Amino acid sequence: MSEALESDYKNYKNFREFFSRKLKPDSRPISQEPGVVSPADGLILHFGPIQNGRVEPVKGLSYSLRSFLGLSDDNSISYDHEKNQLYGCIIYLAPGDYHRFHSPANWFVTHRKHFPGRLLSVKPSFIKRQPKILHINERVSYFGRWQHGFFSMTAVGATNVGSIKVYFDENLRTNERLLWKPDCYEHRFQSNIELRAGQDFGEFNFGSTIVLIFEAPKVVSELVNQEKVKFGQLLFQVPSF
Repeated sequence: MSEALESDYKNYKNFREFFSRKLKPDSRPISQEPGVVSPADGLILHFGPIQNGRVEPVKGLSYSLRSFLGLSDDNSISYDHEKNQLYGCIIYLAPGDYHRFHSPANWFVTHRKHFPGRLLSVKPSFIKRQPKILHINERVSYFGRWQHGFFSMTAVGATNVGSIKVYFDENLRTNERLLWKPDCYEHRFQSNIELRAGQDFGEFNFGSTIVLIFEAPKVVSELVNQEKVKFGQLLFQVPSF
């Protein structure tokens, strides 16, 4: 609580206010190194190159990138440079973690896809046994570009709580009880949403998961040597050529 802007828990009206509490400005310094910073406090479940259109959080168990992002085909993401490849990162926010999430890089958002779905548990033990949970659950994917090409960030709903709020996307409505839901709602913004690393992006109603899929040079330095990370911490440094 010493990191929170409001440090007295008695002043929060409900659990939602408490979970989505704001932090003091200096509690999470944002790395200024070129690369990708952690968008949230949480546990890194996976980071690595994406091979053959599949993300593999656990050796021998994987899920389809095409299905997860709702791509029309495996070639929907075109590389900006032959020396580039796709990387995937999964960060789990436990119920006790700070529940806001932030921009992981300097990039701009062009459109989003909202996938209504189940609200199964995203605990690390569940994901490691069944990675397909990530593309079964309700989720919202934001697509755009950064200096190295394709960039996306997906917020995945958690157990019984699909409520995801994104500050610049007032039209987003999640966790709705409807008799019929399409497989995907797609929305293209009238103008690109430009974001800086560490900028406020959104919040969860309860612990959940963030998935980053981005294009970068094949020589990327993974700086995180522990599983637990803090928002603003440099995850991967991109070398300058």
